Parts: sequence; C-alpha cells; structure tokens
Amino acid sequence: MYGTVTKYMGTAYTGLGIAHQYEKIIASAKETIFLKCPPTTALSTLLNETAMHYIKRGFDVDKLMSPTQVDETDAIFIKGLNLFFLQASHPVALEPTNLGGRHRVISFYDMYHESQLRDQNEMIIESLREAEKSLDKTLQSLAGAKKIHDEWEEVNIARMNWEMHEALIASLKKELFSTMMLNKKSDVSHRLVGSLTGAGADDYIGSITRRMQRRMLIKGLAGTGKSTIMRALGEEAERRGFDVLYGWCGLDPTGVDLVLFPELSVCLFDATAPHEYEVERDGDEVVDLLPMCAESKEAEALISAIEKRYRKKILDATGYMQAYAQAEKQIKLYMDNSIRNAAFQEKSKELLGRDEEIG
Repeated sequence: MYGTVTKYMGTAYTGLGIAHQYEKIIASAKETIFLKCPPTTALSTLLNETAMHYIKRGFDVDKLMSPTQVDETDAIFIKGLNLFFLQASHPVALEPTNLGGRHRVISFYDMYHESQLRDQNEMIIESLREAEKSLDKTLQSLAGAKKIHDEWEEVNIARMNWEMHEALIASLKKELFSTMMLNKKSDVSHRLVGSLTGAGADDYIGSITRRMQRRMLIKGLAGTGKSTIMRALGEEAERRGFDVLYGWCGLDPTGVDLVLFPELSVCLFDATAPHEYEVERDGDEVVDLLPMCAESKEAEALISAIEKRYRKKILDATGYMQAYAQAEKQIKLYMDNSIRNAAFQEKSKELLGRDEEIG
C-alpha cells in the first residue's frame, strides 16, 4: 500500500520576518540531509522524486512547499523513518551541527558549468538585486500590517467576555479528552499552515486536515482568543500523552492557526480570513466566538478605519511579493540553464541511496 502526502508551507513571509519550523523538525528527525545549492528548481524535482520513492514503499511523507513558487518543494519529511531532506541554502540558510552523527551534507555547488555562469553573471546579479529590494519592501509592508492588526485585536480584546471564553476551553477539554490519560510521552510536531505567496495568501489547511474525522472550524473576530483556545487544548493533550501537531500562523508566526490530535482524529483551526473555511463535509462543525464579543458601534467604527489601513498594507505586500517571486524565478532559470546534468544525476543518487543505510 502506498503512503500518503500532506503538504505544509516550508517558510512564511510574516510581520516578524521570514519564519520557519525547520530547527524543530531537525531536532525531531533521526537523520537530516542538508542539501546545499544556489537557487534552483532542480532540487524541488529531486525532492519530489525522492518523496515518491518512499511513498511507494508505504511511508507517509510531509512536503514543505515554497511560498514564492507554491508548486515547488523545499523539503520533505519521511514519517516512520523520521528522515528529513532539506534545501538548506535557499531560501533559509541552515548549517549541520551533528556531522558524523544525525546530520549529513550533500553539496550541489559543483554541478554547474562555470563558463555559463560567468556569461550570465551580470543578469544574475541584477535579478538578485531586484529580489533583495522586493523582499525588503514585502517584509516592511507585512511588519506594518501586523502592527495595524495588533490595533484591531486590542479593540476586540476590550469587548470580549473572557469568562465565557474560559468556560468554552474547559468544556472542550472535557469533551475531547474526558478522563483519558495515555501511558506515553506526547509526540509534538510543528508546521507552518500558510504564508503570503506570489499569488496572494495561501494555505494547506485542506491537505493537513483531510484525513480527520472531526474538524472544528473556529469563527471569531481578530483578538478574540482563537489561538488561545488551540494552545490550551494542545497543552492539555500534551499533558495527557496525546500526540499534537501545531500549525503556526503565516502573518504572526507566534500565533497558532491549527491544532491537530491524530489519535482522536480531531483538529481545530482558525477558519476566518485570510483562510476562510465553511462546513463542507460530515464531521465539520463551527466553534463560534462571535457571541462572546459585545456589539459596539464605536468599536465597529474604529475597526472599519483600521481594516482599511490593514488591507492597504497587505495589498502593498502582495504586490512586492509578486515582484520578489518573479525575480527569484528568473534567478532559478539562469542557474538551471548552467547545470551539468551528468553531475546532477550522480549527486541525486545519494538521496535515494539512503535506503541501503537505513534498511
């Protein structure tokens, strides 16, 4: 029987800079293979081929996708083997800390025709400048958007009935976990749910939750404690020995947008913009926080003005992100045109050769 694929975002462009969960995945992996290479689409193809190799052997695979080119794979995690393959030079530079042990490096820097790179050097440098400039503007706009969103949250925090909110958390804990305590340590995973991309906001909630029998869609205004509920339930699950997957937010990487309990086949997630979801199948239900937030004409007027400023910043960030994605795509095309295919194929064998060493 073939294994399954679940997609996540590999990195996210957020109001606090470029975010990822790679260090936590590396820490949990039995072995991590750091793939070192300049920007290229070749490694995405290779990672997809490697993923399919393990899927055919019956292993489930997590694919961590690129936010600039959402059809490209930046990393794969082989479940069961706890084997992690990661593009470790771009877009995030990470270095091994346990060489000779749990970490291994495969370098692809020597697979290029030097003469072809020299011929294209000026165009590559110009595209790199454009990418850097556009990325800087993207992150500045997102930082501004987050500050405005924080203002939005403050307005709603002040009018929330937090006693009702605490009662809801207590009720959900009792309903989901009852008196169950598992005689094992909780296995905790961390992934990114989504990000601003070259085509606007995107997420993988559908892929992450599709095998869950029960999906709880949390509906509520900004600042009304959606993330707080998911954190509290996740911590309770950890205390009781249940495995937990935390899905982190793409605008504020300190916020939880999803929590999943595989042993219960239950997940909860933020189903409001920019990732709006509605009840669409058996097992879906809404957790509605709106009645806990008191109506106020004054608050609504404040939020209306805040929302306009926020949308403007997000629109700016999206435009800059599109320019960044286009410049990065051009860089990859230049680099891909200079690859020595024979050298690349020889290097590629080292990935699939992990079978013989792992067994």
